[in-house]
Amino acid sequence: MTGMRQKRQIQQKLPLVMECKGEAPKSMERAESDTTESSTESPAGTKRLMEATVEPRNQTEALKRVRKNRGGAGIDGMTVSELEDHMRTSWPDIRQQLLEGTYRPQPVRRVEIPKPSGGVRKLGIPTVADRLVQQMLLQILQPRLDPTFSKHSYGFRPGRSAHQAIARAQEYIREGYEWVVDMDLEKFFDQVNHDILMSLLAKRIGDNRVLRLVRAFLKAGVMVDGIACSTEEGTPQGGPLSPLLSNIVLDVLDMELERRGHRYVRYADDCNIYVRSERAGQRVMASVTRFIERKLKLRVNPLKSAVGRVSQRKFLGFSFSTGKQIKRRISPQAKKRFKANVRELTPRATGRSLDSVIRGLSAYLRGWKSYYGFCETPSVLRNMDSWVRRRLRSILWKQWKTPKNRLRELRRRGVYSPALTRIAKSSKGPWRISATEAMHSALPTKTLDALGLPRLATQ
Repeated sequence: MTGMRQKRQIQQKLPLVMECKGEAPKSMERAESDTTESSTESPAGTKRLMEATVEPRNQTEALKRVRKNRGGAGIDGMTVSELEDHMRTSWPDIRQQLLEGTYRPQPVRRVEIPKPSGGVRKLGIPTVADRLVQQMLLQILQPRLDPTFSKHSYGFRPGRSAHQAIARAQEYIREGYEWVVDMDLEKFFDQVNHDILMSLLAKRIGDNRVLRLVRAFLKAGVMVDGIACSTEEGTPQGGPLSPLLSNIVLDVLDMELERRGHRYVRYADDCNIYVRSERAGQRVMASVTRFIERKLKLRVNPLKSAVGRVSQRKFLGFSFSTGKQIKRRISPQAKKRFKANVRELTPRATGRSLDSVIRGLSAYLRGWKSYYGFCETPSVLRNMDSWVRRRLRSILWKQWKTPKNRLRELRRRGVYSPALTRIAKSSKGPWRISATEAMHSALPTKTLDALGLPRLATQ
């Protein structure tokens, strides 16, 4: 036992020694995977995955997940709330079809949602029954496949997050890699090659029924304006299984980047490679683009991909400052979207009370803070807090409407000033008036705190 413990300690120290010598880190990248592969089943050991998929406990857990995730109805109109009753009568037949490898999913319902950067993202909404089957399969496959993925992959993986990916990128920048190869895969989920995906999956899974089921989901088609269209490529976004399938495909890219010794971070189809110079970045961009297009049959978006300094590019909504202190900053695009969303949640023209407006706004602010509060620029958060409060004061001023009513409301709130009448009669717009001392006194920060308005900056 003592000898084994010493050997393990030596193995743990070895990567650090190699890194100090300046060797490429490619020998380290799959170290974690190497230790887990012995405990991960080979294809020959996964020939009865379908039996595990249809176990009652797995089905019960999947039903809870589908209910929790909610989501819209598929082409059959069945809602999540109706699913449990449906499964009581239909489950014996569905279970038999799964075990026999004859289950056939229905086409997905096409939904288009606008993207923040422009254009639309096409979602494919499966029926709730198909979502349940996908979730059941995901719960069996993910624990077996996820340990084999790269440690540089952070998207759609248990125990991993965007914040971890951003922190890892920051570490590379602090090491002196201040140029980034920012790669964006064009319509990745719509263009995944089915044959390549199934070939990669077959190397990891030995149950042919599972392979047939996955291909059936890929080939299920999409319903557009009442017409079912076949799907020859892509993994429809909207189903539980799609993120795992995307990681299986892009793990090929991870292995290649590790083989080349690159310092990189990947979150789903967003991949940033960190280098020391622009020249090195251009060389990496060209060679990795060739690999992606030839090996994976995917396209790199030339309009959104570029080589640049880290301060000029964004990653998962953040950018980085350079110099003595490398700090995480909220990207300009994210701040612009924040203000646009707050304006939408706080319209001036409605007759809603201030309490009602704040209730609707609070959920968004809390969610935004939980993600972007990871920045290291508290002054930016304080400025955004100030902007939100000013927005609410301008709404209140707009609601008071007439000079007579405005004067009465200001006095009722204990605001007294020789210029009060002039302010109440001012022709300036609500936004200008919201910055005055009178409106700050009428609606102070402590009152907004008491009304439940969250602060973005730590108090």
